[in-house]
Amino acid sequence: MSEPVDHLLHLLNLERIEENIFRGLSRDIGSPTVFGGQVLGQALRAAAYTVPPERRAHSLHAYFILPGDPNAPIVYLVERLRDGRSFTTRRVTAIQHGRPIFNLSASFQIEEPGVEHQDPMPEVPPPEELISEAELRRQLAAQVPEVLRPFLLHERPIEIRPVESVNLLFPEKRPPRRHAWIRAAGTLPDDDLALHQSVLAYASDFGFMGTAMLPHGLSFLQPHVQAASLDHAMWFYRPFRADEWLLFAMESPVAAHARGLNRGLFFRRDGTLVAAVVQEGLMRIRSD
Repeated sequence: MSEPVDHLLHLLNLERIEENIFRGLSRDIGSPTVFGGQVLGQALRAAAYTVPPERRAHSLHAYFILPGDPNAPIVYLVERLRDGRSFTTRRVTAIQHGRPIFNLSASFQIEEPGVEHQDPMPEVPPPEELISEAELRRQLAAQVPEVLRPFLLHERPIEIRPVESVNLLFPEKRPPRRHAWIRAAGTLPDDDLALHQSVLAYASDFGFMGTAMLPHGLSFLQPHVQAASLDHAMWFYRPFRADEWLLFAMESPVAAHARGLNRGLFFRRDGTLVAAVVQEGLMRIRSD
């Protein structure tokens, strides 16, 4: 197991400090605030701790309320809203310095048979033919101010191989669609689907919001752009391994009022659609 993945599993292994109360740590990724995907993954993990393992998360809906402090632990309060015959519902509030910074509602379901259909997986090159995002970030690091280099050069627990690479310093205007292969950068435990779901939730926040920036030639590295995740929703449909390649197909149908909407689908390599995600993000152009 790689060291970044070991750190990620440590982050997702929350400390139980009381019934329905958990505490998580943060990892510095070179930014002044906590990475949104970390809070998302930890909150889903906290909810799953209170649900029988035979009930799998099928959806989550979350709001980012305040930026997280990476130097302070995060306390997760879980409310057991419903335990039905087929569905279980939980609400999670993440708290730092006495204030809510994030909340999440998650629903879990027993495994049930039913009719099936799905969109086909897009035809893209396999990950073996693509350059990793880590290598692209290393090539870019020498061209950015020193204050931004830690963010570009830190070793991530998620390996990303973009199909369409974007120059974050000088992005060109292009249609709001892109694809990337993603996977954990190391082997994960075999017998914990809830953990794989939390890892995918963590990974789903990496660069997702940039899809809405593509038609405008914008990037979060540009000093006049203020960007932040506002809300995030995911739906899980079929089992998967987060340490095996998944194709993340992303598009942005609309941006307005300093907000951009992003939609995404996750496919296994065999073409099976396993999860869907939607996120709205702040895209504010600063006059200063």
